[in-house]
Amino acid sequence: ADPSAHVFEDKIYIYPSHDENNANEYNMRDYHVYVMPDTQTLPTDLGVVLKLEDIPWASEYLWAPDCVEKNGKYYFVFPAKDKQGRFRIGIAIGDNPGGPFTPEPNYIQGSYSIDPCMFPDDDGQYYMTFGGLMGGQLDKYKDNQWNDMNREPQGNEQAKMPKIVLMKDNLLEMAEAPRDLVLTDEYGKPLTGGDGNRRFFEAPWMFKKDGIYYFTYSTGGSHLLCYATSKTVYGPYTYRGVILTPVSGWTTHHSILEFKGKWYLFYHDAERSGGVSTRRNIKFTSLQFKENGDIVTINGSG
Repeated sequence: ADPSAHVFEDKIYIYPSHDENNANEYNMRDYHVYVMPDTQTLPTDLGVVLKLEDIPWASEYLWAPDCVEKNGKYYFVFPAKDKQGRFRIGIAIGDNPGGPFTPEPNYIQGSYSIDPCMFPDDDGQYYMTFGGLMGGQLDKYKDNQWNDMNREPQGNEQAKMPKIVLMKDNLLEMAEAPRDLVLTDEYGKPLTGGDGNRRFFEAPWMFKKDGIYYFTYSTGGSHLLCYATSKTVYGPYTYRGVILTPVSGWTTHHSILEFKGKWYLFYHDAERSGGVSTRRNIKFTSLQFKENGDIVTINGSG
């Protein structure tokens, strides 16, 4: 599930989470990597590249990961719960995009919540976006501080926003405190907590096309993949529309890439398990853009 797909060495590498066959919750314990030489060949499983027991600081829940390359090294970025039961974001480093990856002894200091996406900008700076509500614990934080009394905003309250942070050159530390990546409507007003069809829930993914930053994400309970755009990396980002309508299963998580001049959406659903939301399978499909930069909506049940 949760496929983060990237082009490395002229191939597509897929970094997913791993739903176990007998799992009745999202209690994932290891990561595999898959590789596709092209879009017509079935992916090859490169095996386990990182296990829970190899991560000194983690206690459980290896959820949706990502991977990025810098100076010939591959940085596998992943969430897990620490020994106190709070989600943190860790880094494991490898010499090859297919792993294996060696975890750092501790998580990224100042990190929290889930669903990290590492985004390299054209100027050589690397940014990490992250966040997930409810089980992902983002709603428990305000000004980057945990408080059990915090809750998800409702009604006309400003929605809980995903986070973005500039990373240091070593990609192991934050260069600043995480800040809100603000999502707004067409009038520049921040989206509200009651706007379940547009507000952020989880699964941030960022890419750049024709000089425009695209921030894409899941709305959670309404089961939509949406996108917003900005001319600057920090935003604010203006909501633009739906990428993918609901699929089989509860969660929706994705990634977007360009490969040999064409764009693709990688996502998951639970079709092969008959709709069991804790047993999901990866799919991908072509992604089309209109001349004005709009993404053509894909029918998730089609």
